[in-house]
Amino acid sequence: MKNTPHNLVMAALFGGRRGDRPPAGNPTSIACHDLMDAVGVGFPEAHLNAEAMAALALAGHEVAGFDTVMPEFSVQQEAEALGCTVDWGDRNMMPDVKRSPNPDFHAVDIPPDLLEKPSLRVVLDAVSILKRQVGDQVAVVGKVMGPWTICYHLAGVENFLMQVGRGLVDPDAKRVVHRILDQVLPVTLRFAQAQLRAGADIVVVADHASGSLVSAQVYEEYLLPRHKRLTAEIGGPLILHVCGNCRDRLELFADAGFDAYHFEWQLDAADAVARVGDRISLVGNIDNANALLNGTPETVYDQARHAIAAGVDIIGPECAIPLQTPLANLKAISAAVRAGY
Repeated sequence: MKNTPHNLVMAALFGGRRGDRPPAGNPTSIACHDLMDAVGVGFPEAHLNAEAMAALALAGHEVAGFDTVMPEFSVQQEAEALGCTVDWGDRNMMPDVKRSPNPDFHAVDIPPDLLEKPSLRVVLDAVSILKRQVGDQVAVVGKVMGPWTICYHLAGVENFLMQVGRGLVDPDAKRVVHRILDQVLPVTLRFAQAQLRAGADIVVVADHASGSLVSAQVYEEYLLPRHKRLTAEIGGPLILHVCGNCRDRLELFADAGFDAYHFEWQLDAADAVARVGDRISLVGNIDNANALLNGTPETVYDQARHAIAAGVDIIGPECAIPLQTPLANLKAISAAVRAGY
């Protein structure tokens, strides 16, 4: 196998033959002030302009040394396309939903021209630009929000979770949750398939049913069957991203059929590998706060080497990194994987 960044990532994703080193990958954003300054592109432009989005994503490879390029830095692209009011932020702030259009759980209106909505079109165009630039040398990673996350945006996080809670005792409330999840599932499916057609090698499905908010039992009832549908129908390599301590549902993630799970430092890497590493590849799990933001390059390097030794397949930050993360700390991940096994 020729050890290009692309081949290293794809082999690791599918549990294939190891190359001469593990890959460094980012299923979520590695945009930070230093990276923005290095290429002269910042927020909010990089959320809204395809050329700017692609340039900042490419810097993750050319400047920070990662083996992937991932151009979607926010979690709000689908939200705006579905009618949410989004504040696209600034250099110091990620985008945020300011108004949720569906607090009463009425039927979701999926626009017939969904993929041409500006907030989705910009991602598809950026993916195409990146594919033309890197070809088969670097892995192009797309990203979509899963149905749970989309429901957070449409109904409001607290409101949606309260409805889920009511469903524990009220069958009608439960049916409402199932109905809205089914209504938005095609958004995830269509956007993921469109990114693959645009040139993405892999698509991340970010669905924030985190351990601190949602029990394993709720995941199993509401999301597992829908995640199985996504993995069966999207038609390309998929990485699941769920924040937080999800130790109690690792086997369920593997059951869902994803090719990889992107996990946080709260899960012990060796334990995760021992439990599901033969069924699903693992990506992560460098600590954002204590290592990347507030640590030193040596701290990050040591964490990355620990993850490599534990058997994590693709090494990277646990989640979207803080915007103030020093570039030197980000580069320490690339240095660690280039030290080999």
